[in-house]
Amino acid sequence: MKKVSVSGSPRENVGKKDARRLRREGFVPCVVYGGKEQVQFYTSGKSFKDIVYTPDACLVELNIDGKKMEAVLQDIQFHPVTERILHADFLEIFQDKPVKMAVPIRVVGDSPGVIAGGKLLVKRRRLEVMALPGDLPSEVEIDISALEIGDSVMVREISIDKVTLVDPENSVIVIVKSARAAMMAPVDLEEEEGAEVEGEEGEGEGEEGAAEGSEEAKEE
Repeated sequence: MKKVSVSGSPRENVGKKDARRLRREGFVPCVVYGGKEQVQFYTSGKSFKDIVYTPDACLVELNIDGKKMEAVLQDIQFHPVTERILHADFLEIFQDKPVKMAVPIRVVGDSPGVIAGGKLLVKRRRLEVMALPGDLPSEVEIDISALEIGDSVMVREISIDKVTLVDPENSVIVIVKSARAAMMAPVDLEEEEGAEVEGEEGEGEGEEGAAEGSEEAKEE
């Protein structure tokens, strides 16, 4: 799995006013927890380019004023209007402790059902997995080379060495339907991580205040 380096600085003041000041200056207030202590810090909004605005899963190497730690992005808040990042939570990870994260799927092979006129529907773009950091896969490969029309691949059919799949076993990952059935099927709008696009800078005090309220509760 790829690693992305992020440099940050400790926050001297924690609160709503300081968070607004940081955002006006192009920074994102952040917190990292899971270790011996919780650390409040800030980093440039550009630091999230290869973490959020990408389909790839990654580990994050944090460098906060010289203190280095390995982490994964746990949660992120976006402005409801501009979609710029308001706050990010990181979870510190350790090589001897399993960690859970979502990784993308990659479809491989040629389905006989699709060749015969069927349509491949991808029901899940990512799968939740749990493993030691060194065993985390960068993606989950889904082979469709044996799928006829009406066939599917479920979570329970996927096996990865040293990795536990967290999603329900009966969840469908991909399915091949007839062209007519696919057209009549309801749209499955699965929320995909990292699909947001950062918008233009804007204040929007009312909307931002609501998002900041949840952040302030964390910081207190």
